[in-house]
Amino acid sequence: MTRYPINGTTLNIQIDLVGEHAPWLVMSNSLVTDLSIWQQILPAFQGWNLLRYDQRGHGESDAPSGAVDFDLLSEDLLAVMDMAGASRAVCMGLSMGVPTTLAAYEKAPERFRALVLMDGLARAAATAKETWGARIAEAREGGMSGYAEITAKRWLTTPETDPGTAEGLKAMIAGTSFAGFEACATALQTYDYAHVLPTLSLPVLLVAGLCDGAIGKTMQDIADDIGAQFQGIPEAGHVPCFERPETAGPVVATFLKGVAR
Repeated sequence: MTRYPINGTTLNIQIDLVGEHAPWLVMSNSLVTDLSIWQQILPAFQGWNLLRYDQRGHGESDAPSGAVDFDLLSEDLLAVMDMAGASRAVCMGLSMGVPTTLAAYEKAPERFRALVLMDGLARAAATAKETWGARIAEAREGGMSGYAEITAKRWLTTPETDPGTAEGLKAMIAGTSFAGFEACATALQTYDYAHVLPTLSLPVLLVAGLCDGAIGKTMQDIADDIGAQFQGIPEAGHVPCFERPETAGPVVATFLKGVAR
C-alpha cells in the first residue's frame, strides 16, 4: 500500500498488477471501512489488475479538512484510476461506493467497461438526513469504538456466533476518524444520482445481502427497471463481500467473465 497526493489530500492506494494488458477492477469502499473490506474476495478475480483505495477520511487516507460530497469523492475515484494507469475499468462500489461510482460514471462514462453496485442506492432515502444525523450524534457521544459495536450488530447477520468477522469489522470502523465519518455521513444525507441509472449503457450487476433490510428488494427493482443483473447473497447483511466472501466472490467473478472479453 502506498499513499499518494490526490485532489488536495493524500489517499491510501493498493495496486495488484497481473499484466500490462489485463483488465482493471477498481474497488470503492463503504463508509467506515477501508480497502481491506475486499481482501477475502480477491482470490476470485484471477487475471485482473486490482486497484483498491481508502476513500478520503477512511483507513490510511487523510481525514478531510472541509466538506465532502460525491462530486469530490468521484473526482478522487477518477484520479486514483489515472494514477494507476487504469484508463478503463470495471468499478465495484460498496454502499457509499455506489454513489461514488455513479457520480464518476456520469462525468466520464468512457472510463468504465462495467459496474458492480453492492448494497448501495442511487439516492438518499427520504429519512436519510435524520438517520445520518442521529448516527453522527451516536459516534460523537460514544466515540468510534462505541459506534463500531452498534454498527457491527446492524450490518452483520451473525455478530455473536461469528466473532472473528465481527471483530474484524469493528476494528475497521473504530479505526476510522470521527472527522472522516462525519464528513462522509453528511454527504450521504442528501445525494441523488437516480438520474444516472437510465443512462447506463454498459453491463451492470447489482448485488445485495438478503438480510440487509429492504435494500435487496430495492436493488432488485432497480435492476428490473434498467435491465441489469441482480444477485442476492443469502445469510449476508450490509457487507456481503466481507461477511460471505465465499458466495459474493464467485457471483462477481462470474459477471466479470462476461465483460472481460
